[in-house]
Amino acid sequence: MTSSRKDSGIAAATVSASGAFAAAAALVLAGCAAGPDFKRPAPPEVPGVTAQPLPATVATVGVPGGAAQRFVAGADISGEWWTLFHSKPLDALIDQALANSPDLKAAQAALRAAHEAVLAQRGAYFPSVTAGVSASHLSEPVVLAPVPNSNTFQFSLITPQVSVSYAPDVFGLNRRTVETLQAQEQAVRYQEIATYTALTANVVVTAIQLSSIDQQARTTRSLIDTETRLLRILRYQQANGYSSGLDVAAQKSQLAQAGAALPPLVKQSTQLRDQLADLVGRFPSQAPAGTLTLSDLALPRDLPLSLPSALVEQRPDVLQAEANLHAASAQVGVATANRLPNIVLTANAGSTALAIGQLFTPGTSFWSVGAGLTAPIFDGGALLHKQRAARAAYDQAAQQYRATVLTAFQNVADSLAALEQDAEALKAAAAAADAARTTLDGAQRRLKDGYVGYPALLGAEQAYQQTQISLVQAEASRFADTAALFQALGGGWWRHEDLAGTDHDK
Repeated sequence: MTSSRKDSGIAAATVSASGAFAAAAALVLAGCAAGPDFKRPAPPEVPGVTAQPLPATVATVGVPGGAAQRFVAGADISGEWWTLFHSKPLDALIDQALANSPDLKAAQAALRAAHEAVLAQRGAYFPSVTAGVSASHLSEPVVLAPVPNSNTFQFSLITPQVSVSYAPDVFGLNRRTVETLQAQEQAVRYQEIATYTALTANVVVTAIQLSSIDQQARTTRSLIDTETRLLRILRYQQANGYSSGLDVAAQKSQLAQAGAALPPLVKQSTQLRDQLADLVGRFPSQAPAGTLTLSDLALPRDLPLSLPSALVEQRPDVLQAEANLHAASAQVGVATANRLPNIVLTANAGSTALAIGQLFTPGTSFWSVGAGLTAPIFDGGALLHKQRAARAAYDQAAQQYRATVLTAFQNVADSLAALEQDAEALKAAAAAADAARTTLDGAQRRLKDGYVGYPALLGAEQAYQQTQISLVQAEASRFADTAALFQALGGGWWRHEDLAGTDHDK
C-alpha cells in the first residue's frame, strides 16, 4: 500500500466514524428520556400555619425577655438572626462554631464528593478514547507459513492503537442517571444547610440554657444558706423551749429538699458547658471561658411568620425530602431505560510493525468501525421487578416528603404556641416574684420595728428566692423558644450566597 492509499484509508475510517457518531448524536437529540419527568410538589393549600391569626404577646416590664412580641406575616428572616439578641458573647460563640464545627466541615466535604460524582457521571455523555501500545515476541511453528514477509519464525510485534467507543443515550439512561446524582447532590446540599441551621440554633439555645442553669444554681445556694440559718435558729429556740421538735424536723426537710436540688443543677451546668464546647469545636477542657447572662440579651420584638408557600421553600429538611423525591423519580427512568436496547459504537485505528522504526510506514496501518446493539430478552423478570421496586421507592419518597412538610408546619405552630404561653408564664412568674419581694421588704421593716422575729424574715427570704428560680426559668424559656422559631422557619440560610447557590429564588 502506498502512502496516499494509507492516508485515504485512514481518511475513510475517519469519515465513517464521524458519520456514525453524527447519526448517534441525531438519535440522542431526537430521543426522549425514559420514565417520568419530575414535577415539584405543589405548596400546601392551607391559609396559614395556625388556625387563627396570632395577637402580640403580653409584655412584662422590668425583667429580661419581658418585651411584647409581634408576629409579622410574610416577613423575611435575617441571615444572622442571632444578632437580633444583641449579645457580643453570643455572636462570638456562633463565629467559633461556624469556623470549627467538624459536623459542618463533614457536611461540606460530603457535598463536594456528591458534586464530583455528578461530574464523573457526565463523562458518559462523551465518547471514551483510549490509547495503548502492545509489544510481544512470537515464535511460530515451522510447519506453518511464517507471518512476516521476511519468512522468519521468531519475530517481535509492536502495535500502538487508539480506540474510541460511544454509547448514544437514545433512551435517556445516562440522562436519568445524571439526573439522579444531581438530585442526590441537592439532597446532600440541603443536609449541609440543615447542619448549619441546627448548629447555629443549638449554640444559641445551649448558651441560654447554661446561663439559666448557672443562675438557678446561684439562687439555690443562697436558698440553702437561708434554710441553714433558719434551722440553726429553730434549734436554738428548741433548746430554750421556744419551738418544738416538729418545727426542727420540718425545717430539716426543707433544707434537705433545697440541698437535693443543687447537684442536678451542677450536673446539668457541667453537661451544658461540655455541649457548648463540642458545638464550637473544642474539647471539654477547652470550653469557652465565662458565660453570657440573660440580662445581656435583648428579646427580638418583631418576629417573622412565613406563609405556607414560603415555608416549604425555606426549610432545608423539606427541600432535602423534595430532592430525595426527585432522585426516586429519576431512578424510575433508570430502571425503565435498562429494559430497552443499548447501542454501542466503536472505532479502532493504529499500526502494527516488527520494529519501532517501521511503525506508521506504508502497509502497517489498520482501522475498524463497528456498531453493536444489545437488548434484554429474558432475565427471569429481574429488570421488571427492579422497575416496580423503583416505582414503590418513589411512592415511599412521596409520603416521606408529605410527612416532612407536616412536621415542619407542626414545628412552627408549636414554637408560636410556646412563645404565646411563655409570655403568660413570664408575666405570672414576675408577679409572684414582685409579691415575694414585697413580703420580704415588709418582713425586714417589721423585724426592724420588733414586730416579727428573725425566722419570719428568713421565711420571706426563702419564698423570694424560690420565685427567683421560677422567674429565671420563664425568662430562659422565652429566649430559647424565640431561637427555636427562627430555626423552625428555616434559619435565613438563603441570605448567605455560599449556602443559597443559584437555584433559590430568595
